[in-house]
Amino acid sequence: MKWIHHIIYGSLLVSVAAWTSCGTRDNRTPNKDTPEPEDQEAKKALQGIWIDQETETVSFCAKGDTIYYPDTANVPVRFFIRKDTLFLVGGGDTTAYPIDKRGNHLFHFHSATGDVVKLVRSEDPNDSIYFIHRQAATLTYNEVVKKDTVVFHGGERYHCYVYVNPSRLKVYKTSYTDEGIAVENVYYDNVIHICVYKGKVCLFSRDYTRKSFTGLVPSGFLNQAILSNMVFSEAGPRGCHFNATVCIPDDASCYMVNICVGYDGKPTMELLEY
Repeated sequence: MKWIHHIIYGSLLVSVAAWTSCGTRDNRTPNKDTPEPEDQEAKKALQGIWIDQETETVSFCAKGDTIYYPDTANVPVRFFIRKDTLFLVGGGDTTAYPIDKRGNHLFHFHSATGDVVKLVRSEDPNDSIYFIHRQAATLTYNEVVKKDTVVFHGGERYHCYVYVNPSRLKVYKTSYTDEGIAVENVYYDNVIHICVYKGKVCLFSRDYTRKSFTGLVPSGFLNQAILSNMVFSEAGPRGCHFNATVCIPDDASCYMVNICVGYDGKPTMELLEY
């Protein structure tokens, strides 16, 4: 009879397991990792142009799920509201701003510095002019610039060329408005071509962008910088020298890198100064 006992015991285990499984499915608790839904009513209430309550300057325009800024260099960002927090999404980052008060005609929130930003809805239809025909400003070259230099070394004639080419390679720089809101400014990198000829023989020819200096210039700086300029420096004992300037737009911070094209056509680079 022992085998009958085992069958009955096994059947009870299966029944209990099945009952437990069904009970678990029927009484599941919500996933705590599931984010709170967006507050669509709050998003709807934020639509329109908002101005600073104290200075009466235009702060931003909310349209759909996007916030636009009056500064043409500032990139529009996506926004959403959950509970009592405004979230701005731009450049792969999401920044949270706790909301202090909100209504149909006022919107108060905490800036990145912790100050309370007090905005009121614009009643002036002329404020819409700040958001018409807006294009990101190109703050670099807008045409090809050619520079060439003839030098002599060791009785040989060398012709050094620099071509600065504007591009559509976007570079984003994070800055803050007067209200303490993080915004991204868009700029365009330059593609700079240099080449060196010995007589009619091309020794070296290459394009450079800001990314060409990865490893020399700190990545945190390089991510927001552009290759702003390249100039021929000298023909020295080691070769023909070019100085490349890598700068953060609208900032005094720059790195200078020396590119030396040897008389054998092989290039080397070194950081000169900051």
